[in-house]
Amino acid sequence: MPLTGCGNQNADIQAEPSLQTVAVKTLNQTDFYAHKQFFSGNIRAANTTGVGFELSGKIKQLYVDSGDKVSAKQPLAQLDVSILLAQQQEVDASLLQNQADIDLARSTLNRSLELTNQGYISEQTLDEVKGQLNSLLARKKQLQASLSAINLNLEKSTLLAPFEGSVAERHQNLGGVVQLGSPVFTLIQSNTPQAFIGVPVEVARSFSTDQQVSVKVGKQTYTARIRGISGQLNPVTRTQEVRIALPKNAAVINGELAYLDYQQQIQQTGYWVPIAALTEGMRGLWNIYVIKPQEHAFIVQRRDVEIIYTDRDKAYIQGAISDKEQFVSQGLHKLVSGQLVNPQEHGHND
Repeated sequence: MPLTGCGNQNADIQAEPSLQTVAVKTLNQTDFYAHKQFFSGNIRAANTTGVGFELSGKIKQLYVDSGDKVSAKQPLAQLDVSILLAQQQEVDASLLQNQADIDLARSTLNRSLELTNQGYISEQTLDEVKGQLNSLLARKKQLQASLSAINLNLEKSTLLAPFEGSVAERHQNLGGVVQLGSPVFTLIQSNTPQAFIGVPVEVARSFSTDQQVSVKVGKQTYTARIRGISGQLNPVTRTQEVRIALPKNAAVINGELAYLDYQQQIQQTGYWVPIAALTEGMRGLWNIYVIKPQEHAFIVQRRDVEIIYTDRDKAYIQGAISDKEQFVSQGLHKLVSGQLVNPQEHGHND
C-alpha cells in the first residue's frame, strides 16, 4: 500500500510590502527674503589722546601708569618746578623794591607840588618827578605780568587728565626731560565707545543719523545708533565709514573688532527649506523630493530647484515646486524617485 506524503500547504496570501517612513514638511510661499550681511570695523573711544605738558622740563613725579583708571582733572604727572620757584621769588623781591620806589616817588611828587605852588621848583623839574613815578608804575605792571606767567607755568607743571578714562600707555620715565608737547601718556576716554565700520556706498545711502542698528562685538550683540556717515570713500576699500555709538556700559576694548548686522528685504517669491532637504543636481541646479498621494500610499518625486540665498542651515529656493506641497526634509540618501513611502509630518517649515 503506497504511502502518501504530508507536504506543507502553499499559502496564497501575499504579504503587503513595508513602506519606508519619511519625515516631511510643507512648503510655504513668501514674497521676499531678508538678505543678511555683516560688515566689519573696530571699536574706538570718542577720544584717544596723547597728553603732555605745555612746557619742557624734567619729570619729578608720575602718579599713574598703564592700565590705571583716571578721572577728569586728576593729576597724572609733575615737572620739577625748582627753577620756576626761584624765578617767582626773584620777581616777588623785585615787586617789593618797586613798591618802595613807588612810595618814595609819590612822596617826592607831593612835596614837589607844594614847592611848585610856592614857586621854588620849575615845571620842568615837576614833570621829571611825574615821569619817574609813571616809569615805576609801568615797571610794576611788567613785574606783575611776569609773576602771572610764572604762576601759570607752575600750574601747567602739573599734568591733569582732560577727561575720565584709562591710561593706555606711558611714554616717559621718571627723571626724563620732556620737550614741549611731547606725549607723556595716551589716554582713552571712558563711557564713549564707538564702532567705525566701512560699508558699500549703496548700503551707506540706506542709513540715516540716529538710526538704530545692531552691532556685534565678541559674543555680545548691542543695540546702537548711527552718529555719522563719512562723506568720502576710503581709497583702498572703496567704502564709506559709518560712526556708530554703542551703549555707555558696553564691555568693549579699544581696537576690538565690531560687526554691523545689516538686513535688507529682497522682493522675490520663493520658499525656505532646510539645506538638508536638498541634493546636488545637474547644470548648477539642486533637487528636492516632494511626495504625491497614489492610491493607498505616497510616491516620491524629484524636482529641480535653484538656490537664491542661504542663511546658516536654511536655503531660499525657487523652481518646479508649488505652495503647500509636502517635501522630504531629511534622510534623502535612502530615497529614489518613484519610491512609495509613508510620510510623517515633521514640524512646520517657516
